[in-house]
Amino acid sequence: MVDTDDLLVVEGLEVHFPIRSGVVVDRTVGHVKAVDGVDLRVPRGRTYGLVGESGCGKSTLGRALLRLEQPTAGTVTLDGVDVTRLKGEPLRRLRRRMQMVFQDPLASLDPRQSVQSLMIEPLRVHEPRPAAELVARAAEMLELVGMPRSALAKYPHEFSGGQRQRIGIARAMILNPELVIADEPVSALDVSVQAQVINLLEKLQQEFGLTYIVIAHDLAVVRHISDRVGVMYLGRIVEEADSDRLYAQPLHPYTIALMSAIPIPDPEVEDSRERILLRGDLPSPANPPSGCRFHTRCPYRQPTRCDDEVPRLRVIPGRPGHRVSCHYAEQILDGAVQPAASLVIEAAAG
Repeated sequence: MVDTDDLLVVEGLEVHFPIRSGVVVDRTVGHVKAVDGVDLRVPRGRTYGLVGESGCGKSTLGRALLRLEQPTAGTVTLDGVDVTRLKGEPLRRLRRRMQMVFQDPLASLDPRQSVQSLMIEPLRVHEPRPAAELVARAAEMLELVGMPRSALAKYPHEFSGGQRQRIGIARAMILNPELVIADEPVSALDVSVQAQVINLLEKLQQEFGLTYIVIAHDLAVVRHISDRVGVMYLGRIVEEADSDRLYAQPLHPYTIALMSAIPIPDPEVEDSRERILLRGDLPSPANPPSGCRFHTRCPYRQPTRCDDEVPRLRVIPGRPGHRVSCHYAEQILDGAVQPAASLVIEAAAG
């Protein structure tokens, strides 16, 4: 039975990038608030899906969890150890317990290195062994992800996108990590190959008890693979719930709009349902809106509170574990607050 204690606990995490100006005097004139106060928990052996549109801070959050980006504030605790406070050798030793699968497998694999060199490099750093043992371990991991031993002698450009992603997964798994962050692991792949990679990730999780954070913008992929889902907007998580509950009845206006855009493979349902059109573009993270950050595009906006008062991420009464950052989540649930008619698109029947 899977142990459900929290492997990863994130509290108040911020990643702010300075905006610099001046030629003679280099001075900071502002900050891009890529991640701005994120709290989340990931139980051991489970999958946490992180969704949101491009530019919302998903990838920066994932990189900050691994200290590939330096957090500005907050804590990241892996199995009781605060990752944000580690330096030098303690941080190097901890890195073997947390690995990343990158979005673009070709860009993340050094074209000048053979697959064998790419695979055994992490082992040389963390587990020095005789060369023959390193090669044997690399071949074993490749076979585990469905690649032949002969791939060791080849270079990344000799493989298809799906094969390169399998190599990237094998390299991430070779140190037997506990936490794996997969940043858009299938977005660059054909649909048929996407299913193979997702099934591979699930197989590896069952076999090794891995904990995943899957970052994606494809809501169908996230629903299939995730136990719990967090929806991110402009550097903050605006809704979080178990996967089935979130997809069955989203409560934050942003999540509702995202879900309304997912095609449904039923012509009658697809023709009769309502879609919500979001107005405008994503605001700049260097100058986020006051109050609720989504109020500039929100179809449920109520000027009395949304423009000025920041909503807290809170649990909705009667829905344990379902957290929403919206002043009117209960009213939306009850139907007391409706989206603006001008922003609702009703598909023509028949």
